[in-house]
Parts: sequence; structure tokens; C-alpha cells
Amino acid sequence: MKLPALIITSLFLLSQTALASGIPEPRRMELLNLLKHDCGSCHGLSLKGGLGPALTPERLRGKPIDFLTATILYGRTGTPMPPWRPFLTDREAFWLAERIKEGVR
Repeated sequence: MKLPALIITSLFLLSQTALASGIPEPRRMELLNLLKHDCGSCHGLSLKGGLGPALTPERLRGKPIDFLTATILYGRTGTPMPPWRPFLTDREAFWLAERIKEGVR
């Protein structure tokens, strides 16, 4: 990746992280509950796989956070993965993607 693209990408990610940190604590708890129960119903309660693939840090290594965020928001055509856009904001989906990638449950 060339330096200008890297800088632009880094600035975008930093701005998203700043936005994500604005999620109130009660909503964060709701999102973690959604992750455990709703995501866990397909990806396994420990997110190690089920109907859907594993969502472990090892499995997601190399996947860009924006890709994960878009998958959460818009689902995956041709798979059982539904779009969560009606229930989540961009900021919330980004925050969840970060938690999933970090392995925080």
C-alpha cells in the first residue's frame, strides 16, 4: 500500500474509533448481549463456529475492520447472514467488529 493510501486509511480508522468510543455504556452492554445471543445463535455461543463460520481473532486475522463492519451491516448475499443495518448504526457495527476481532465476548 502506498504511503498516501496508508495515511488516508489510518485517518479513517482513527475517526471510526473515535466515533465508536461515543457509544454509551448501557448500549455497549446491549451490543455485547446481541453478540453473545444473536450472533452466537449461528456462529456458536463461544463464536467458534456453527451454522456460520468461527468469529475468532485467529480466523479473522487479516480481515479489514471495514469488511467486518460491512458484513455486520449488510449481511452476506447467498448465505444465512442477515443484514443488521435496521438494528445497528455504523458506529455500533464498527464497535462490534472491533470486539469480535479482539476476541472480547
